[in-house]
Amino acid sequence: MKVRFAPSPTGSLHIGNALCAVANRNFGGTFLLRIDDTDPARNLPGGEEAILEDLRWLGIGWDEGPVHQSERTERYREAAAGLPERFMGVQLLRPDDRTATYHLASVVDDVDFGITHVIRGSDHRPNEELHRALAEALGATPPEYLYVGLILGDDGKKLSKRSEGASVASLREAGIPAEAVRGYLDELGIPRHDVHLDLSRIRSLAVEVLGELSDEELAARLGVPAAVVPALRGTHDLNEARELAATILEAPSVSLPGERETLERFRELREAANGVLDKEGAKAIVRELKAVGGNLRAVRRALTGRDSGPELWSVLAALPRDETLARIDAAL
Repeated sequence: MKVRFAPSPTGSLHIGNALCAVANRNFGGTFLLRIDDTDPARNLPGGEEAILEDLRWLGIGWDEGPVHQSERTERYREAAAGLPERFMGVQLLRPDDRTATYHLASVVDDVDFGITHVIRGSDHRPNEELHRALAEALGATPPEYLYVGLILGDDGKKLSKRSEGASVASLREAGIPAEAVRGYLDELGIPRHDVHLDLSRIRSLAVEVLGELSDEELAARLGVPAAVVPALRGTHDLNEARELAATILEAPSVSLPGERETLERFRELREAANGVLDKEGAKAIVRELKAVGGNLRAVRRALTGRDSGPELWSVLAALPRDETLARIDAAL
């Protein structure tokens, strides 16, 4: 078996194209990556690089390619020489520069590269009769054609690339981990009918993925110390986790002279607990301060500049002793 994924270099993959890529990769056999770049008007600078980045991010590898149609112009002209100028009413070569149109280039490539199964969007279904006839006219056995339902918006219309979550890049920029996007596309499989983009499912998968990462793995993705990660548990995406980490790692600018009694008592407790605090040590300080009537919100504000956030013990465990004391002194 041999399959192919053949995007045009128009920038980040539409989520529907990404579904086709995953469907082809999961189908099995040899996977050919082909770049359909015969139409200069559609090609965007950096478009191919964006596609390759999306594929790698989704964990989609390819066995052959990328093959560029723009480098096979003479082969298409050679194939067209044995065919009528218009085949089944369709122009095979553009009259201005004699370059191949989509239909000719696609079929010639499928024949030349031995593609056995073409898995593509259902919007290509009307092309099947023409493509089969072209393959046979070239003396080849047509591949099997399978169709993937389109991913639609809430309005039931084809999803615009500008819509929320409609491109792989937009999901990545929204902080959705790659495993969540890939997991969603894997779940869809090869849908026989059109489906609606389910952002709530993608976000649910994102929470699951983040929850399963070890402290070290999540810290590496966020670029933060592993000690901060316990305070970030429960966040919904990587962006939210980064923003929360920033509230802990960046020293606030607050002045709380009215909370001197609480802050000085807290300072004594933290100073007495030398070194790094583990979970139990941090919780013990919080319990002791609470037992003497200390204002825990004041401690949180002194350390993070906020009145709410992750559990206070996790903030204490995330911050080095000297940094904690410096922030308390600044607030005093």
